[in-house]
Amino acid sequence: MRTHAQAVVIGGGLIGCSILYHLAKFGWTDVVLLERSELTSGSTWHAAANIHGLHDSTNISRLQHYTMALYKELEAETGQGCGIFQPGSLYLAQTEAREHQLRLQEAKARRYKMNFYEVGRDEAERLHPLVDFDGIRCIMYEPEGGNVDPSGVTAAYAAGARQRGAEIHRFTPVTATEAQGDGSWIVRTPKGDIRTQWVVNAAGLWGREVAAMAGLQLPLIPTEHQYFVTETIPEIASMGRRLPSVADRDGEYYLRQEGLGLLIGAYERNMKFWAEEGTPLDFGHELFPDDLDRIEEN
Repeated sequence: MRTHAQAVVIGGGLIGCSILYHLAKFGWTDVVLLERSELTSGSTWHAAANIHGLHDSTNISRLQHYTMALYKELEAETGQGCGIFQPGSLYLAQTEAREHQLRLQEAKARRYKMNFYEVGRDEAERLHPLVDFDGIRCIMYEPEGGNVDPSGVTAAYAAGARQRGAEIHRFTPVTATEAQGDGSWIVRTPKGDIRTQWVVNAAGLWGREVAAMAGLQLPLIPTEHQYFVTETIPEIASMGRRLPSVADRDGEYYLRQEGLGLLIGAYERNMKFWAEEGTPLDFGHELFPDDLDRIEEN
């Protein structure tokens, strides 16, 4: 492992590997990523992994739109599949306020030449015949929406970064970060120390703990999120095509196809905090106990 690096990225999830890839792509090849366990052993592994290009923030819209186009470039560049499914996404409005929000996004899409537009109920029912659109006053469609395999995307970012000279060290937990008088940092690990000019905190569920090493208190608390995956649904199995995802922020749920069934999750009002005093260092691929009663209303 290098004893010096231009930058050290702490955290080997999708975001950490994306940052490493982009640093290397922009010429910072003397960079290192440190992961306490296996790549994706955190929130990346648990993600529902929906992709969409528009957001209320213009800058985030640009970032998401760029990322959606990047996945296919990554596959071609690295030979690593990203598990991309883009059957489209439907966005529903039940209230006047939500309709106004969606129409603002449609106008933004026209401004930035993004593909996002209104469809009528007949077209929406053709796109997704399993959804009941009663009470929906506005339906927007994004043809490039869908989902990816977060582990595949992470592996592609990692492969692209390595191809450009970046290093990735798994099972290398960071035990301390120490600021030096000249503005540099020493990042300490059981496998040796690295002196660097820049430390990037991409530790996700452990972001608080990494920040605390540098004397920073981040107001971050993980929350439990409940989503469930159905068994095979005959209507989907016989459809012969992949269904678009659906987001209904007024109904406070989302759904997308998973295999030949559905993945259904909730935008929960009464979030349940988890690990308030610190995220367990050995947490990774474990699942929380089922608590579907909490999202039954959704």
